[in-house]
Amino acid sequence: MKYKVGIVLSGGGARGIAHLGILKALEEFGTKPSVISGTSAGAIAGAFYARGFSFEEILIILKKGHFFNYSNLLIKKQGFFSMKGFEKIYSNYFPTNSFSDLNIPLYVAATDVLKGEIVYFSSGDISQSLMASSCFPVIFQPVKYMETYFVDGGVLDNFPIKPLLNQCEIIIGIYVNSIKKEINEIHMNNIIDRSFHLALYNSVKNKIKKCDLFIEPPDMSQFGMFDLRKTNEIFDYGYKYGLSLEDKIKELMVNKNTI
Repeated sequence: MKYKVGIVLSGGGARGIAHLGILKALEEFGTKPSVISGTSAGAIAGAFYARGFSFEEILIILKKGHFFNYSNLLIKKQGFFSMKGFEKIYSNYFPTNSFSDLNIPLYVAATDVLKGEIVYFSSGDISQSLMASSCFPVIFQPVKYMETYFVDGGVLDNFPIKPLLNQCEIIIGIYVNSIKKEINEIHMNNIIDRSFHLALYNSVKNKIKKCDLFIEPPDMSQFGMFDLRKTNEIFDYGYKYGLSLEDKIKELMVNKNTI
């Protein structure tokens, strides 16, 4: 196998901040990824983590850049927004604007909307790759890159495990879109969000068995997809849930002889 530990990071908007909390817990147990594969929010979190920023630094960057606060834009204007504003942000933190800036190899999933195919970037222009991966349909204009157009990777693959298969001794998947399975009522403004994530999870189910450990913090729907006001709360929620898995994680590492 090429890598010891591969980690898959799902999309999820602001909920993707929970990835960072779980990664912090994994680090404290002596588990760091050798390679990362992410979609949308998972790709963004994975890129900054792979670059070597501390968790505190990443939280500041995410809040300052308003990465997941798209809803505020829609209140002021109508129509599509360009993702060009994010290009400058990425250029500030990735000096050569290349995957070579990263300390940990990274795969970034994006949807080629013209060909109807999923693409996994692992080299080249990192800002274009991240913008393509997180280009949420309807809110943002598709990103033109490599003579085609891309939208959010979560459209076709919200849990991009494929690039890591047969490459890692251990694959740990982190999925941050769990919803309550039984509820008594639902408000109209929650129906779209709930329906969207029910559909996403249905496409993820078959991939879970390919993970050596699948981490899914419960009831993530309590956090809005675009709610950066709860950045610290979401991070802490992921971190505390990650800490609760200490025995499982350590047992996995021992059984696989990776520590």
